[in-house]
Amino acid sequence: MELRIEQLQQWARELGFGSIGVADIDLSQAEAGLQAWLQAGFHGEMDYMARHGTKRSRPAELVPGTVSAIMVTIDYTPGESRWIDRAWATLADPERAYVSRYALGRDYHKVVRARLQRLASRIESEVGAFGYRVFCDSAPVMELELARRAGLGWRGKHTLLIEAGRGSTFFVGTLYTDLPLAPAAQPCADHCGRCTRCIDACPTGAIVAPYRVDARRCISYLTIELKGAIPEPLRPAIGNRIYGCDDCQLACPWNRFARPPATDEFAARAGLDAATLVELFGWSEREFDERLAGSPIRRIGHERWLRNLAVALGNSAGGPQVLAALRARSDDASALVREHVAWALRRLESDPGAREGLDSVHNAHWRSH
Repeated sequence: MELRIEQLQQWARELGFGSIGVADIDLSQAEAGLQAWLQAGFHGEMDYMARHGTKRSRPAELVPGTVSAIMVTIDYTPGESRWIDRAWATLADPERAYVSRYALGRDYHKVVRARLQRLASRIESEVGAFGYRVFCDSAPVMELELARRAGLGWRGKHTLLIEAGRGSTFFVGTLYTDLPLAPAAQPCADHCGRCTRCIDACPTGAIVAPYRVDARRCISYLTIELKGAIPEPLRPAIGNRIYGCDDCQLACPWNRFARPPATDEFAARAGLDAATLVELFGWSEREFDERLAGSPIRRIGHERWLRNLAVALGNSAGGPQVLAALRARSDDASALVREHVAWALRRLESDPGAREGLDSVHNAHWRSH
């Protein structure tokens, strides 16, 4: 029995997906761009980006028999109209910790894959047994390019996917299948125009050109993917961001159309949307594991969590509580943590006047948004 896009759309809505489309798997043009990005070294320590060879850009090499990709999106914004203003307010408060909005709730990898599995079961009930595999940021898959080809949006200058009526605050999921489905008539047109707000907003200048990101400078990379020490020249620009960064999305005018999620699974957990840096820096490894169970944050481990928080505390306004918290970990068992704590203490104790001046510059930048 033939599978109709209207049927897929109905099932997608019932499963809480924001949108759904079908893409063909010819990624030959995107493959050249990926190779150029890798050759430039923009992937940093993310060796997995190169490790799988052409499997990322040739789906049938990863999953033999694949001829189509069913692509879905699922929204994750906090679900209230002033979420962007609240995010900027958190970034402007030197005592509070900023966690990327996508990571406040349950681990999206599990949520999206579970729903895709349910979608596959619906399809199977309609057409019978078929070959498939589901993904969500979990394997060498060019998900954003496939979603673009499926008509679900265009790649913004920050390289994320943008949908005109939804913005960019959504996760993308993939279902590779051996079903010969009709792909979208054509990819979505680019509607960024002359806008450069995402480029201008990036604290570290990681968007080195329109549609080109040097991950080595990206705060999301530095606080999540990087396993060792964060380069000292980039630490001040990290501000109070302890896991990921949203600035390019907060600045994007299309995100005024961001939609609330159809599930409460992405609602903030463990008070992460209102926590202070000192509070989080005081968590033991056991508290970290228990409070962040089921969170995507847990994968960086307690050591990198403390590393990130030490940098953020070094960028704070200081004060007795901050200094006491840092000094309490100055002899931490981890050399990585000790080094970042020492940097933070030097920064706060060496020149308070310069620290206050930098804070005022950063606050003015955030208020401008």
